[in-house]
Amino acid sequence: MITKLDHVAIAVPDIAAAVERFRDHLGLHLQAQEDVEQFQTSTAFFPVSGTRIELVHPMDGKGPIARYLDRKGGGLHHICFETDDIESDMELLKARGYRFLSDGPSPGAHGARVAFLHPKDTDGVLIELAEHPRP
Repeated sequence: MITKLDHVAIAVPDIAAAVERFRDHLGLHLQAQEDVEQFQTSTAFFPVSGTRIELVHPMDGKGPIARYLDRKGGGLHHICFETDDIESDMELLKARGYRFLSDGPSPGAHGARVAFLHPKDTDGVLIELAEHPRP
């Protein structure tokens, strides 16, 4: 079951400049930076009142974020909801006619397992589901 808004992701053409803006200019705390090989992205996370802002940037100028930036420039990329059972939520949503961009969960940032709903099924909004490891 979806439990909360996990993060809002922003595609950025220059991650160093974007980190500086969010950390130094807006005063947000940089929680972590991580490369996610599976999606060819470099990420930076800033916690904000129970959720997070995720900056996403293409690793080595390749991958889906690079294509997004080429087409649209920087901006809102996706929203992510946390789930406590990603497989069950995927099955339920598939039964309701939703499509996913993959057949099953993939490794994401912070050890999470993630899956993306097809934006054509969600009014043009890319929605990610994330199941974080339990302690």
